[in-house]
Amino acid sequence: MNDSPDSIDEAAESIVTAEASPDRSQVDLDRIERDLAGVEFALERLDAGTYWTDEITGESIADDVLIANPVARRAH
Repeated sequence: MNDSPDSIDEAAESIVTAEASPDRSQVDLDRIERDLAGVEFALERLDAGTYWTDEITGESIADDVLIANPVARRAH
């Protein structure tokens, strides 16, 4: 199961929305932590040279998949 965000834009939007809504009594810190963990792991994969590789099958992850979801860890 992959708990990473659907996209960095979605993660940023959830943070901005939470900050822009003063009437919200709670910020989803668990979601923010998952989003941050996904970004940090993607950066580690980038440093290791494995960012473009499916972590299970070893096949290449298409550019359009990574454009849609920069923290994708699977090709499909």
